[in-house]
Amino acid sequence: MSFDKILKELKSKQYKPVYFLQGEESYFIDELTDYAAKNIIGEAERDFNQVVLYGKDIDVQAILNEARQFPMMAEHRVVIVKEAQELSRTIAKLIDYIESPTPSTVLIINYKYKKLDGKTKMAKLLKKNGWITTFDKIRDYKLPEWIISYAKTQGYTVAPKAAVLLTEFLGEDLGKVVKTIDKLKIVLEGETLIDDKLVYKNVGISKEYNTFELQKALAKKDVYKANLISNHFAQNPKNYPTVVTVSILYGFFSKLLKYHDLSKKGLPDNQLAGKLGVNPYFVRDYAAAARLYPLNKIARIIGYLRKADLNSKGVDAANLSEGDLLKELVYKILH
Repeated sequence: MSFDKILKELKSKQYKPVYFLQGEESYFIDELTDYAAKNIIGEAERDFNQVVLYGKDIDVQAILNEARQFPMMAEHRVVIVKEAQELSRTIAKLIDYIESPTPSTVLIINYKYKKLDGKTKMAKLLKKNGWITTFDKIRDYKLPEWIISYAKTQGYTVAPKAAVLLTEFLGEDLGKVVKTIDKLKIVLEGETLIDDKLVYKNVGISKEYNTFELQKALAKKDVYKANLISNHFAQNPKNYPTVVTVSILYGFFSKLLKYHDLSKKGLPDNQLAGKLGVNPYFVRDYAAAARLYPLNKIARIIGYLRKADLNSKGVDAANLSEGDLLKELVYKILH
């Protein structure tokens, strides 16, 4: 089940006896658990009918003891198990309960950063009943799309460039992304558009010096601006880690290589965008860059980026600083 479907179920008070929430993306697990904790039973009933357990402090028997109890003067009993991954070696002892759960109990298990072995009896039974959901990390190229979609559910519009900037600055931490959007909502004071100007002004991203601008300068072969930005990065390595910059540039030039092949097929921009994994707004940037970077040059650049990635991690770095590695890389890309 998806996050939205589970949340819709909870809001409509259609509860499953077990929710096994697992995977790398903790944001969705936390959101569903918090909603359940605040809404399945009323505040006055929670002292007797809701319990939160932590995997590092308990054993599986403690979960069974709580889950098998009946509610006191309430319709449901809620048992939340956080950090259940700490019980990975013994979690299979829940199998008997999963085969015959207490109907009045809603058992919510947070199994973060891990997944059950899908071949186990417990995993198969949970899947058969529709009680297990895996939340994987959202891939970096899909994050701008997720940001735009999330903001829409809140009644706001995020411009494509603003979504990319938020992705680059905040990374894959969805919790941090949501908090930042909440902050921007306050600043908007009734307006509904979150654009790049608002992000630059309120999120602490330098308008002139950021990876997005470096990528754009390289895409246009703007030698002056690319060198200006790379020099700034070199002087502030803690704020602009070379390994992160190299990763983002690698993503761009890999997609540019793919664009060369796709562009021969005469696909419309929306289909090109889907195959590249970018917002349609940015297809024109790839088209312009492709005219400046032929296939053989892109192949060499990808080789430079791979070498720079290793160097930035200390492999054959020849005592070069992060800043020197980046400046050398930018020079090779441009020439």
